[in-house]
Amino acid sequence: MSFDTDIAIIGGGLNGPALALALAANGLRVTVIDALPAAPRMDDAFDGRSYALALTSVRMLEAIGIWEQVADHAQPMLEIKVTDGRAGEGPSPFFMHFDHAEIEEGPMGHMVQDRHLRRALMDAVDKAGTITVLDGHEVIAQQADGAGITLTLAGGKDIRARLCVGADGRSSGTAQRAGIKRTGWAYGQTALVCAVAHEQPHNGIAHQFFMPPGPLAILPLTGNRSSIVWSESTENAARIHALPDAEYLDVLRPRFGDFLGEITLAGARYTYPLSLSLAHEMIAPRVALVGDSAHGVHPIAGQGLNAGFRDIAALSEVIVDAQRRGEDFGAGVALARYQEWRRFDNTSLALATDSFNRLFSNDNALIRMARDIGMGVISALPALRRGFIREAAGLNGDLPRLMRGLPL
Repeated sequence: MSFDTDIAIIGGGLNGPALALALAANGLRVTVIDALPAAPRMDDAFDGRSYALALTSVRMLEAIGIWEQVADHAQPMLEIKVTDGRAGEGPSPFFMHFDHAEIEEGPMGHMVQDRHLRRALMDAVDKAGTITVLDGHEVIAQQADGAGITLTLAGGKDIRARLCVGADGRSSGTAQRAGIKRTGWAYGQTALVCAVAHEQPHNGIAHQFFMPPGPLAILPLTGNRSSIVWSESTENAARIHALPDAEYLDVLRPRFGDFLGEITLAGARYTYPLSLSLAHEMIAPRVALVGDSAHGVHPIAGQGLNAGFRDIAALSEVIVDAQRRGEDFGAGVALARYQEWRRFDNTSLALATDSFNRLFSNDNALIRMARDIGMGVISALPALRRGFIREAAGLNGDLPRLMRGLPL
């Protein structure tokens, strides 16, 4: 039986193209199918969207040939300061402070704007001779059999592949059609996302300020700018987001503080509801899930995209190694290796972010005292501190080759 492509990836955000590039570099034919129309290639206007990339994610982007196009626009994260408190009252005297100088590998990560990362991925996909992109095409059916999987597009066209990868987000149609169930719940919180310009330099320091309604992350961007991810109750977030820019800033300022001087908005404002969504399985016959399709977590630790990149690095390694051994990389035996590799880490991340959010997003006096003392203890003990730094950099665990900066 003939195949139109070796691997069909459903979803054209960031994870889909990154996986396509890793596989295409090793001789596989890949088709990326995205229900959305092709995005414009303009990258001259900053829209406020950015990502915190762990050190190992940067290594993966280097290995697939993307980082060189992004590096000049990336801001290293040299320190992380974690504090607890209330808006307008300043932080607690107990805090955690992580400095990249305590590990040998370099900065814990980099902040990268969406426009630069997305453009680099799209340009590289365009240049890859074995990647086909089908923008504006919705997959409405999929049928797996012993040899492969057939995808049916809304226009009636069928695409035959050896393997289908779902990179189509938390409401993944790929997972639903494969019969994969999910566990999850809403947090009753909404993230307000924007970027601000400020008078004083941030010196590459990322701040996480825990307040009763939810955390506020202040993440350094290039120049005197920072990315803001600010969690509030859903009702309060809707009210704040509806405010004009000047009044929006008036609400943000007592939470942000004045340590960077006066702040102004830089780019657009966004909101998105916060929830947990965890697929019961990461695989099904001729199907594998990556990124939010498999695990959508709270952004409290900024690890969502990094976890997706780990999925990509692990899945591409499993596929390429199976291909080299002459195995059927879309068969259950090969896919089981991928699930065994990634499922525990992804479940642990989901539970950890859920627990941290519940621990810190409340105003119970006893819990506040316990967590403040705990942060002080962690910051005072070098071994614990370095463990957290290595975790933030993505250096712990069984790392795929791409996450170590090695070719597949």
